[in-house]
Order: sequence, then C-alpha cells, then structure tokens
Amino acid sequence: MRIGIDARLLSVQLAGIGRYTAELSRELLKQDGMFFFYMPSSPAIGDWHDSNSYVRSSAFGRRIGKMLWAQSVLPYWAAKDDIDVFWGTTHRLPRFLPQRIARVVTIHDLVWKHAGDTMRPLSRWLDSRLMPEAIRLADRVIAVSQSTADAIDSEFPAVRSRVRVIHPGIAEHDQCGGNIASLAVMGITKPYFLFVGTIEPRKNLRRLFGAFSKLPADIRARSQLVVAGGKGWGGIDISALIAEYGLKRDVIQVGYVSDQQLFTLYANARFLAMPSLYEGFGLPLAEAMSCGIPVLTSNCSSLPEVAGDAGLLVDPMSEDSIMVGLMRLLIDDALRDSLAARARLNAARFSWSDAAAKTRAVFEEAVIERRSRNRYLH
Repeated sequence: MRIGIDARLLSVQLAGIGRYTAELSRELLKQDGMFFFYMPSSPAIGDWHDSNSYVRSSAFGRRIGKMLWAQSVLPYWAAKDDIDVFWGTTHRLPRFLPQRIARVVTIHDLVWKHAGDTMRPLSRWLDSRLMPEAIRLADRVIAVSQSTADAIDSEFPAVRSRVRVIHPGIAEHDQCGGNIASLAVMGITKPYFLFVGTIEPRKNLRRLFGAFSKLPADIRARSQLVVAGGKGWGGIDISALIAEYGLKRDVIQVGYVSDQQLFTLYANARFLAMPSLYEGFGLPLAEAMSCGIPVLTSNCSSLPEVAGDAGLLVDPMSEDSIMVGLMRLLIDDALRDSLAARARLNAARFSWSDAAAKTRAVFEEAVIERRSRNRYLH
C-alpha cells in the first residue's frame, strides 16, 4: 500500500496534533508499505527519510502559503506518487485529489462548534468550513475519542457508518523520574502540581489561577503550581495572571520543554491539573497517568473518558469547584494515593502500536470503499 500523509505539523514546533502525527507516523513506518510525507516546508522534528518513506517538502512558510500548498502542490504530489490512500492528520483533506485515491481524515475535536470563542477567529472560520468538507469527502473518519465521535454523529449524522474511534497512544519511554536535580534549576523548590498545555483561552488558566489563589494560605504556602507549555494565541499573559492573583511565589512558568524534561515534571508532580473548557482527547492526561500520577480535570467533553478512574472531575466553569478539587488532592493523601494506584493501569489503554494497527486497518477499509465506489461510477 502506498500511503500519503499530511505532515504539515512536522514542519513546526510540536504541540498536541503535531505530537499525534509524529508518534503515530513512527509506528506506521514499522509496517509494510510505502509512506510519503507531504510538508509545506522542511521538517522541524525528526528524520522521516527511510527505506520505506519519502519526504516531499516545499518552502511555504506563511499561513496563506500553506493553505495554497494544501490545495495545489500537495494533491499534485499525491497524484505523482500514485498513492492508494491519503491521510489527513489534522481536520483537512485536499479538494483536488485524483478520484482513485482513498481518503481518511482524523478529527481531533469540534472546538469550532462547542467552544468556538476559545479559538482564533480565523481558525474558527476555517474549521467551520474545511472540517465539514473533509468529513464529507472522506471514505473513513477517525475520531480520537468516543466523545469526538459522538460530536461528529450529532453534527454530521449522514457519515455515522464511516466513523472509527481510535484513541491516541503514549510514547514508550523510561523517562519517568528523570533528572530530579533539573527541577531546582527550573525554580521548583516545593512539592508541586502541574499544568501542561499550549497557553491559550481553552485551557482555562485564569480559573485555575483564581482557584489556586483561593486556597487557604497555609495550604498554598506548601505547594507550587508549575506551568509547562508554549505560548499560543489569545494574549494569555502568565506573568500578568501571577501578579493579578498574587501568586509570585507560588507559580513557576517553565515554557515549552523537551520530552525528557516533560516526563521528569510528570513523574515528580503530586498531580496534573487540566481543567480545560473542551478537549478532543487531552494527551497530557494520558502521559501523566503513565508516570503514575493522578489527574484533576473537567467533567466535560472527552476528559472523563480519558481520565477514567484515576481522575478527580471538576466543573471547569466554576473557580470554587476547581478550588475544592485542588484542596482535596493537596491535603487528602489517601485520595491522591488511591487515584495514583490506578493511573498506570488506566493509561495502559492508550498505545501507539495499537493505534497504528487500527489506523492501518482503517486505511485498508477506505481503499476497498473507494475502489468499490469507483467501479460503481464506471
């Protein structure tokens, strides 16, 4: 099988969907077939040249250039490479692929529909138009959670039979624990709980900071909140929030960190706090649990599905609910230990090798579907 991959997010600093693309692609490369990675510019992460893979890259840097590339250069390459199936990793499919090529698209979330005010206006507009088109064009649709599949079903009931739920995985690693001395270098001097994610409105950091500031002074004095993640959009200024809530001694911002640093942070945290307003999956939850730490997260979207029985759920719209959850996990050692005891077992549900096998099966379904449809048309 000749498989084309929309690898545009491998040409920029990796975040959630980029990590999904990279990790799942690495596993897919272990299988039979030829793989073609299509990028608007040179890869920023990893070496994707191998005996069974090729990288096609251009020099489109700006957003408008990447959009033009996706509808012109990419389908041209796909036709020239004679691929059997094209995989849109990030809510998009080219309109002008040759009719014979099967199409698969991964849908990570429907933020534009359910939490549109947390998106950049342009991104929301593009998703509200290009995602429905991709779902309509696809022979198969991969949803990264049952929650996302249900949202697709509600919004696009005509494609119900084409949707397959495939959870993302967790990278195999032995990094949990890591270099504990590096924590002090980051400014971490007390027991801490951790936030991981791109700094943007959907992550609900204002309410998290507000909830932390409401804790009794003696509890807050014994803990730090560590914020790890690259800057996104929306003007969320961590320094300004720290000043606004009087948390100068209590919050440490470490920015975008390497995988090794990230898993060191996970393994030594008391728990992960992720009270997002909406998530299609929530990879930091699974990663944190794989290091044996419990999670505090929201009672909405996919987050209860991922947290399972290793999570404490809160109302993300309520500072008081988040505050009570923080207090419980900070002072109730028995609760925290009980959740932690279930964390690794819960995280074991998420495997990249399992996700790759299921994704490959979906590619094969899509090829059969497309060939059947083409025979019917001719």
